[in-house]
Amino acid sequence: MKTYDDALERCYAGLEEKIKECALSVDIGRVRAAFETAVDSHSGQLRRDGSPYVTHTVAAAEIAVEMGLDEDSIVSALLHDTLEDTSLQYDDIARQFGPSVAAIVDGVTKLTRINFTSREEAQMENMRKMLMAMSEDIRVILIKLADRLHNMRTMDFQTPEKQRLKSLETMQIYAPIAHRLGMQRIKWELEDLSLMYLDPIGYKSILDMLDRRRDDLEKFMDSMEKKISSRLSDWGIECTISRRLKHLYSIYRKMYTQKLDLSEIFDLCALRVTVESLSDCYNVLGQIHDMFKPVPGRFKDYISTPKPNGYQSLHTTVIGSEGIPFEVQIRTWEMHRTAEYGVAAHWKYKSGSAGVRDGDEEKFAWVRRLLELQQTSDATDFLSGLKVDMFADEVFVFSPKGDVISLPAGATPIDFAYSIHSAVGNSMVGAKVNGRIVPIDYAMRNGDIVEILTSKAASGPSRDWLKIARSGSARSKIKQWFKKERREENIVQGREMLDAELKRCGISMAEVSEYDLMPIILRRLSLSSVDDVYAAIGYGGITATKTANRLRDELQKAHKQSSARTPLDKLNEAAERRVEQKRAQKPRAVQGVLVAGLDNCLIKFARCCTPVPGDEIVGFITRGYGVSVHRTDCANHINGRLDPDGGGRWIDVSWANETNESYTTTLKICSKERNGLVMDIATALTSINAKVHSLLARDVGGGCAQTTVTLEVKNLFDLQLIINRIQAISGVTEVSRSGN
Repeated sequence: MKTYDDALERCYAGLEEKIKECALSVDIGRVRAAFETAVDSHSGQLRRDGSPYVTHTVAAAEIAVEMGLDEDSIVSALLHDTLEDTSLQYDDIARQFGPSVAAIVDGVTKLTRINFTSREEAQMENMRKMLMAMSEDIRVILIKLADRLHNMRTMDFQTPEKQRLKSLETMQIYAPIAHRLGMQRIKWELEDLSLMYLDPIGYKSILDMLDRRRDDLEKFMDSMEKKISSRLSDWGIECTISRRLKHLYSIYRKMYTQKLDLSEIFDLCALRVTVESLSDCYNVLGQIHDMFKPVPGRFKDYISTPKPNGYQSLHTTVIGSEGIPFEVQIRTWEMHRTAEYGVAAHWKYKSGSAGVRDGDEEKFAWVRRLLELQQTSDATDFLSGLKVDMFADEVFVFSPKGDVISLPAGATPIDFAYSIHSAVGNSMVGAKVNGRIVPIDYAMRNGDIVEILTSKAASGPSRDWLKIARSGSARSKIKQWFKKERREENIVQGREMLDAELKRCGISMAEVSEYDLMPIILRRLSLSSVDDVYAAIGYGGITATKTANRLRDELQKAHKQSSARTPLDKLNEAAERRVEQKRAQKPRAVQGVLVAGLDNCLIKFARCCTPVPGDEIVGFITRGYGVSVHRTDCANHINGRLDPDGGGRWIDVSWANETNESYTTTLKICSKERNGLVMDIATALTSINAKVHSLLARDVGGGCAQTTVTLEVKNLFDLQLIINRIQAISGVTEVSRSGN
């Protein structure tokens, strides 16, 4: 056995101690061998805090031990970064530790050696690979969660930008995966750590409010715990009672989305009563309701109707003797293990079986649904559908036969129909909820009994259903129907949509043909003909906007490589001549702007219209503050030209040919008021790495909201990309620039 310096040996000793503490049946010699391989492979690599890199893999292994995972999982956790960050190969791991460990490590490894065309595509491919690996071995995602949890615990040493990006990814993907797997303890910690970096002010304000009330709340819970313990002891019910304060992110969501004060959150305090048997759960519930007054509408029976992730418990909110509401959760020890560690609580690998428990195939059907969605969607649609199908809040409804169907919150009868079968959705002509006919855009509620009305004469889904369906799975099946049944119609519609989008971008099909760009696009999209492109746009498989943007990018490359001037170049010829004249005079650009007849003068950009490179601009000579640069379509410029006193102070200015400057500009976003809009806007901006200075949303009445975003861009092209991305967000009605 090799020996290392004291710090590494202490680190490893902590892992062995954790294994003994959790009483796991593990071959310590094999674990030690994995540790030594990790140390040797990562030799010389340091973390941001200066510690040896292997301290991270040991910490991930300790988290795997706390989950109660098996020996292969612990070994895989120790080696989980070797394929990505070291020279160690798959065959090396398989030879020394077996094919199972090699497969897990490979599943955790990101696709770092492939060049993707966008951040969304990279994220989709990594997610797809992880889902594929999960479908083969669920331990892949458990190790990935352990890896991410430790990274979030040590995020202090990363740059603010890295903290924000990793926290947003954790909040959007990994915390919801933990929720889907029933791993509530890990989910809560991931959410709280992410919130600390995403909204440090909101995080601290809630923490401060809790600290001010913590002593009083602890005394209150101590009093309630003693009363309940005494009553249950008198009735001969053996139990263990624990208590907690609601975790920070859950408080944050309720305060900011429901506009509640801390005192209005009913389940801020919670007691958990853990008993031996199912019958004891309901006996305890009766005693609790006899001791305290229940809050109407706050009782939930997740024992008779478990959550899709397997969670079971009784929840009731009651009013304590001091008039303070608190929640009581009642469950058995088996239910408690499932609630804490989800799928890991029922691990079957401990006995050497290569699978999960009977019934888990249905429990993990969401993995299969997401893989099906990935096969029929582009990157943006896949990630959007993933966030709804996998991560949105849920609504539980019943079929007429009493089967429980879980759907995303806000789901409609369309989503219900397609969740049963594609044929049911395709032949749907109407729906009944609780015995009454409802419109197909009816938003279903918990407990609704839903009946789908079908007809053999139905002509199939409408394209409008794509806007109504909430789940990515339903939208994917609708698109598949149009792809199969209406190819000719799709080709015609797709051609019209692409032509319109190209015209908006100032591109003609003649230019596309002149430079023979379509074969390039076909290779990028893995399609065989131009008609396939039109058909895909027509049925919604790809978007006209994205295709036009790709054509524009290829056209710009072709322009640079060709000496022949295009019609677009000729339109700019006069402007280029003026630039050449200014260049001949060798004026000096200030902040990327050249001023006619002046050299090295003070420049400032007007806040009223916030111009960026690509805008037509004009300068205004101010008194004592140099030249103020406006857009030519700015209202102040248009009105100023008519002013007899100031009309003569306008001066020609232009953008320098090349500039590395970033420019601050402001967008106003008009939208329908809804929960989650600001998060969706922030997510859209983050996905394209936009540098945001401020984001302010306010209610303007009439069910509408206005969001003002101030951000930095390089040029008009970057700005238009951001505008297009925001316009695609559900509920957004208009995006305009200041000064318009």
